[in-house]
Order: sequence, then structure tokens, then C-alpha cells
Amino acid sequence: MSHAPSTPAQPPAGRYVYVWEFTVPPKHEQAFLAAYGPSGTWARLFARAAGYVETLLLRDQAVAGRFVTIDRWASQAAHDAFLARFRADYDALDRACEPLTLHEASLGSYWEVTPPEAR
Repeated sequence: MSHAPSTPAQPPAGRYVYVWEFTVPPKHEQAFLAAYGPSGTWARLFARAAGYVETLLLRDQAVAGRFVTIDRWASQAAHDAFLARFRADYDALDRACEPLTLHEASLGSYWEVTPPEAR
């Protein structure tokens, strides 16, 4: 059974999150960690904008060189405002980091599910 994606009229109460997957060759792993880690170059760029919450970096236990980043924002509007203001810096950093990976793919954008008692 297939479900057509739908966009809610208004986002839920949870934070806005986007997820990326990377394959990193061993020779670039340290540089990748320095750029994509929780206090890395990307996180420092994001932190220049209001509404940035944190970046999580996950290392796959079964597949060598596979990493996932989870970037958390207070809202999609905060992320959109970041991109509008810092697009040139974002694009320059993206180009600079491109040689560090063999593969990069977006795994999508999400809203965190927040339990009712936490709202």
C-alpha cells in the first residue's frame, strides 16, 4: 500500500529536523568529524542564526564510514530564515566539504513528535 505524501496546513508543535546520510573514506574521517560534529564547522555556522538547537552526528555500527547527521531547529521558519540570511556561507561551506565524502544524501525533513505533557 502506498501513501501519498501530504503537507499539513500548519506544522505540529515539535521542532523542525532534517537528516543527512554520508559515506566517508577513512582518509577524510577526522576532517569530516571536525566539520560535521556537534561543535564542528557546520554547527558553528548554524549557531549564527536564531532558532538553531543542535546537531547530532551518528556513526553507523555496522557499515564503516557511514554517518548520519540530525540538525534540529526550533521551527521550520527559523531554518528558512537561516538559509535566507546565510545562503552564500552555506553554499561555500558545502563546496569546501564536498571532497570529504564519497556519498551525501538527504534523508528528509521531519517534525519531532512531542508528547502532550511536554508541550
